Amino acid sequence: VRYHSNEEPKMTAVCHCSHCQKQTGTAFSVLVCVRADSIHYYEQASLAEYTDSGESGAAVHRHFCNHCGSPILSLADSMPGMAFIKAGTLDDISWLKPTAHVWCSSAQPWVDIPTDAVQFPRGSQG
Repeated sequence: VRYHSNEEPKMTAVCHCSHCQKQTGTAFSVLVCVRADSIHYYEQASLAEYTDSGESGAAVHRHFCNHCGSPILSLADSMPGMAFIKAGTLDDISWLKPTAHVWCSSAQPWVDIPTDAVQFPRGSQG
């Protein structure tokens, strides 16, 4: 899967929710949030989708590569029009500096969250 977006991120964050932990197979997911309609695909292997539900009960559509299984992005019904790109799928992440940590209440105890980082115990709404 190859894609691009010329849009500046609305947010960059580290998500510590249990769903991201399971999807990534590790302690958190690093996300880049852009408008969903700003993403354009150059090469698209067939994307598969798993529909999960967030804390609110609203659907979270998790898209991943049907060939290699890499998570690509998530679309949350609670934030219509926004896409949460999995940062590990970017060609260059050298510029990335997450601006927030969300779902800190479910962060693994061995993960050190910088004390000066913006932190939310749950989603970005608090």
